[in-house]
Amino acid sequence: MRHAAFPAGVTREQLIDWYRAGRARTKWVFDLLTPEAYYERPIALRNPIVFYEGHLPAFTINTLVKLAHRSPGIDAQFETLFARGIDPDSPDAVKDPTDVWPSREDVQAYADAADACVLELLANAPLEDDRIPELRGGEAVFTILEHEQMHHETLLYMLHNLPYEKKRQLAVGGWRLAGVDAPAVAEKMIAIPRGRATLGRTSGFGWDNEFPSHVVDVDAFSIGRFNVTNGDWLAFMDATAAAAPNFWTRRGDAWMWRGMFGDEPLALTAPVWVTHNQASAYASWRGMRLPSEGEFHRAAYGSPTGEERLHPWGDAPAEASRGNFDFAALGPVPSGLHPAGASAWGVEDLVGNGWEWT
Repeated sequence: MRHAAFPAGVTREQLIDWYRAGRARTKWVFDLLTPEAYYERPIALRNPIVFYEGHLPAFTINTLVKLAHRSPGIDAQFETLFARGIDPDSPDAVKDPTDVWPSREDVQAYADAADACVLELLANAPLEDDRIPELRGGEAVFTILEHEQMHHETLLYMLHNLPYEKKRQLAVGGWRLAGVDAPAVAEKMIAIPRGRATLGRTSGFGWDNEFPSHVVDVDAFSIGRFNVTNGDWLAFMDATAAAAPNFWTRRGDAWMWRGMFGDEPLALTAPVWVTHNQASAYASWRGMRLPSEGEFHRAAYGSPTGEERLHPWGDAPAEASRGNFDFAALGPVPSGLHPAGASAWGVEDLVGNGWEWT
């Protein structure tokens, strides 16, 4: 079994460690909640928070146990209730907590049983079998592991929208941005010559929208060395009366950043956190546009020699000097803090400090 994180192959022990680490982080995320927040719906087009604590273990059972190994599940009712379909069609379609959702104690008891079942399979069951579609290349195993990590990001976005009094501040490094020694990020455009970019995957584990791999020709273009910052957006607002981003709040004459646990002075050199429509409007105001997917890949993974890298900086693993990784901060940190993570062209913060719009 091979995965991009383990190009030389992965052992059962590594898979078990990965699973345990994911479940530990899930527990940490849900421990941020106060008890009364459990049935809250911080985003109108998502289910209440309770759904996601049940969805993660139910997904592992539905995927690895029932689908891949054709074995019985643990609780058929929960495995239907917490299955796919995480986004309601409209706010009115969200199920009423008093009608549907079980107690937190029952959800956590189900999760404990699911963990025991999955760990037993990871230790002893066949995990790779070309005769079974879900086990080709270990697909079911990697699916449940990556699925858990994806939800950590989306869960924190949901919890970021909760009122402060419904969260408990747990130990985490770097969540306060005030006072960060941020370098100046004077605007600079970097020219990227014409070349090719590979989109998607050719082999190994990947999600459905990553296949099939294909190569695109990318014309020459220029792209900013740094992300568009809060300071850039402030200039746009002053010039056009555009709306403030979701996590900005006004206090007197000053704009503040609505952090995970409290308001902070707005870090002007941090990347601005905006919707696609807002990003497009800013680019248009500047006489520019958002990059295409091919342009993003060329700027991030391309090189003057024509070779493509695994990461913008090369093939070395991601670590703290190269970007804002592994929940070291619960939001974007100022641009320019991680020059070791720059691409071959010198473009910074292409991964690790927020997702990029294309």
